[in-house]
Amino acid sequence: MASERDMFSAEIVNRGIESTGPNAGSLTFSVRVRRRLPDFLQSVNLKYVKLGYHYLINHGIYLFTIPVLLVVFSAEVGSLSKEDLWKKLWEDARYDLATVLASFGVLVFTFSVYFMSRPRPIYLIDFACYKPQDELKVSREQFMEVARRSGKFDEGSLEFQKRMLMSSGIGDETYIPKAVISSAENTATMKEGRAEASMVMFGALDELFEKTRVRPKDVGVLVVNCSIFNPTPSLSAMIINHYKMRGNILSYNLGGMGCSAGIIGVDLAKDILQANPNNYAVVVSTEMVAFNWYQGKNRSMLIPNCFFRMGCSALLLSNRRRDYSRAKYRLEHVVRTHKGADDRSFRCVYQEEDEQKLKGLKISKDLIEIGGDALKTNITTLGPLPYIPDYKLAFEHFCVHAASKTILDELQRNLELSDKNMEASRMTLHRFGNTSSSSIWYELAYMEAKESVRRGDRVWQLAFGSGFKCNSVVWRAMRRVTKPSRNPWLDCINRYPVV
Repeated sequence: MASERDMFSAEIVNRGIESTGPNAGSLTFSVRVRRRLPDFLQSVNLKYVKLGYHYLINHGIYLFTIPVLLVVFSAEVGSLSKEDLWKKLWEDARYDLATVLASFGVLVFTFSVYFMSRPRPIYLIDFACYKPQDELKVSREQFMEVARRSGKFDEGSLEFQKRMLMSSGIGDETYIPKAVISSAENTATMKEGRAEASMVMFGALDELFEKTRVRPKDVGVLVVNCSIFNPTPSLSAMIINHYKMRGNILSYNLGGMGCSAGIIGVDLAKDILQANPNNYAVVVSTEMVAFNWYQGKNRSMLIPNCFFRMGCSALLLSNRRRDYSRAKYRLEHVVRTHKGADDRSFRCVYQEEDEQKLKGLKISKDLIEIGGDALKTNITTLGPLPYIPDYKLAFEHFCVHAASKTILDELQRNLELSDKNMEASRMTLHRFGNTSSSSIWYELAYMEAKESVRRGDRVWQLAFGSGFKCNSVVWRAMRRVTKPSRNPWLDCINRYPVV
């Protein structure tokens, strides 16, 4: 019973002065009870035991036969004197040259097959994060004014959004589309979606091609992920058309895969590059805010309005060995976890219409609990891969998806991460808001702007989203990363971190 109670946490929330009803004019409070995340460390330790057992079973024949062969060889050689050993080797080589050459050929062939069958290293040459123009910047007060001016929300809905904003961890310099700022009409149109997509995707890609000095026609693989907005022709086709990319490009468009789709895009690009040597791959991660703007009264659907903001990332991957010297990072591990077989997890983040037939993204109150279960599975898979008992010591930098302050608080407490570990995530949430699948790249951009990434450092990017999915990727820095000439943080990095 006591252990069950330990899984819950209580919080007293000041709801302000009640404006209507029998308690009008009175200061009201509410008690919020949340289910905490599970204990990950025990599961990671158990995973080491399982991994050791499987390693013993899978490699038992080698672990047994190699020592026996070494003992037999040592006994045979030990019975000969130095002169006898040399004479035997020389005479065998002299009278059986064909055997020696054949043995040498087998040895060369074995080593060649081994090295050719090894997976090609995947390098991250560079990446870019789109920074919108200042005219799209809104403070929390301006956001509430936009919502009030639209005339779509009643006082209860406005008050709810205000409370969510004040406790969100989001600052006063995030970005929302012009269609949301200047229009009270429906913004979820194909026209507005394409306009926003063109702005953020082409902005990020222009910067990426400029930084890497790679021509769009040199790119052999293109992966685009955007969860909500999926037009025909696709977003990947828009990019190919805009940059006049080559006709045999392998293009993919991932839709409906949530905030963790950026890592799925990296994993897909990695697999394609393994089958297509000497190639470049571009991965674009974004979300369309205006197309997902909800104008109804369902509070669970109003949550995305308060958190999601404009953003887009574009990264250039390569499997060309000659790019070793100019790459920033090398891909180490990708671990993907999917809980979609469970109905509650499947409906945790769910797009549907409300009672008024208005489309929106519904966020379940069980999000933290379900996310914790997916995270536990992901970490217990990733933890043993660095081969040290405390998986946190395996990474120098952490990029945890900047979903909300509440989620970051729970993750920090349960993963026992320090404030320094969580700095990039919290500052990204404050400066840019929740930019969906691209948020982990704004976090890495923050670290680069702070010049905190050094040669050999390992970066852990962790994201979670609808489905329900939890995905993580580990990069190793190939060199010390100095402050880039193009970076979304350059004009404000000296003001961060903020309290």
